[in-house]
Amino acid sequence: MGIRRISFIWLPLALICVAATCSVKLGDINIPPYADTYYVEQFSNNAPSSPPELGIDFSELFRDKVRRDTRLVYSETNPDLEFEGVIQDFRVTAVAPTAGEQTQFSRLTIRISVDFIDNEDESLNWTQAFSHDLEFPSDQNLLDVQEDLINQIYDQIAQDIFQKAFGKW
Repeated sequence: MGIRRISFIWLPLALICVAATCSVKLGDINIPPYADTYYVEQFSNNAPSSPPELGIDFSELFRDKVRRDTRLVYSETNPDLEFEGVIQDFRVTAVAPTAGEQTQFSRLTIRISVDFIDNEDESLNWTQAFSHDLEFPSDQNLLDVQEDLINQIYDQIAQDIFQKAFGKW
């Protein structure tokens, strides 16, 4: 009876301890062990008809994301990892227009080309364009919704770039 009572008390405690040490990680990141620093160059803006500050704003947002979500330290001098890019497209289009009828939605699309440079291992370098779009009611003036749309699109593109650079696939 004594052994049964002891196992009745200790078994649940042991299971709790084992469960407490287990963890599930979503969105693991993979940073090379030699990489301690990163640099995000000012993204240039080559998109016609776009707000001029697009490159500056995206550079800051992405710089902050890497600083917040990794152990890397920002450095302008001899960084281990670098990001360079260009805002290539900023476009508003009508969604599914039909002859003689007005559309109900417009779509804002932003496309950014990014170069990732690993200064220790060139085999990890890549260049890729990232694009995202959002729709908004056609009866709304773009200037009234533009800031919010840009922020949402930038958040998604920054996440996509981050996953390409640091995600475990």
